[in-house]
Amino acid sequence: MLKLENISKKLGAFMLSGINLEIGAGEYFVLLGRSGSGKTQLLELIAGLNKPDSGRVYVDNEDVTNKRIQDRHIGLVFQDYAIFPNMTVFGNIAYSLHCRNTDRNEIRVEVARIAGELNITHLLDRFPVNLSGGELQRVALARTLITSPRVLLLDEPLASIDASLKDDIKRIFRNLNRKGLTIVHVTHDYREAVSLAGRVGVIHNGYIIQTGTPVEVFSRPVNRFVARYSGIRNFFRVKFTNESGTWKANCDGTLSFMLTEGNYPDEGLTIIRSDEIKMYSVEPQGHVNCFKGVVTEIFPSEYGMEVTVDAGERFCIDITADACSSLRLKEKSEVWITIPPESIVALQGNS
Repeated sequence: MLKLENISKKLGAFMLSGINLEIGAGEYFVLLGRSGSGKTQLLELIAGLNKPDSGRVYVDNEDVTNKRIQDRHIGLVFQDYAIFPNMTVFGNIAYSLHCRNTDRNEIRVEVARIAGELNITHLLDRFPVNLSGGELQRVALARTLITSPRVLLLDEPLASIDASLKDDIKRIFRNLNRKGLTIVHVTHDYREAVSLAGRVGVIHNGYIIQTGTPVEVFSRPVNRFVARYSGIRNFFRVKFTNESGTWKANCDGTLSFMLTEGNYPDEGLTIIRSDEIKMYSVEPQGHVNCFKGVVTEIFPSEYGMEVTVDAGERFCIDITADACSSLRLKEKSEVWITIPPESIVALQGNS
């Protein structure tokens, strides 16, 4: 559906380099990146606001690299909405149809249709200055959708929306995608990717460094940057050894993790998700990677409680508030933690 082939673009001191990406028809793809990573610049290249220095852009197997914006059938909703302040909501939504000399009766019908779908019919006579962030987002979306794009590009669409309204906007995006619209959504918030994406990509310093389903990317990140992006806090520099057919990861002589079968480098990193570590008040039986430690910190988190345990290495562990209460945890409590070998991800190098 959408294909980027060896896209490169120099923008001052910054450069998008060797971008290769394919997004299938009807897919919801979320591109994650920090500010300045190149995600907005890539959207602008796809939309046709800029042209790449090299590489090609294809939509439905058609090369649109040199086509005008209006001939690409691609819709872009800007982060700042780019709503015309001197026009009513009706005028904003109808703008592109007026530019195409569409019949006035048809314009009224189409604006009424799209406004009804996005539940903004009651706003059509208002001016943007009187709208909330969520309402402005719907108007910007309506103005784009009225052109019937093949691909919808969303630039940080939830960044300026109140938390109470985000679920409503997400629901609109999901419904559009269920109807078959291909969506490319860029954001800095990996939680948006988890809740919306069928597939995600991570961009850093102008390179896309990993793509896959949210589970693949966030459970098996290819490097430390991706791991940190997905909220992983447990990193350990290790040396890998094979002892009588059993692979182990050794942390500077303090701890040793048993690993699953596989091929491992001489040294690198192990990463462990905070919710994969289990905690007990007494030593459990029948577990490998079982360590005794001391609680050093406890504080609330979005998952319930985050507990830091010193077991020769520092572990961050997410547990529910009920589990924290039942274990009667407090600072300096002695606990046991276990880590399943299959939960330990090994990375080559230290990046």
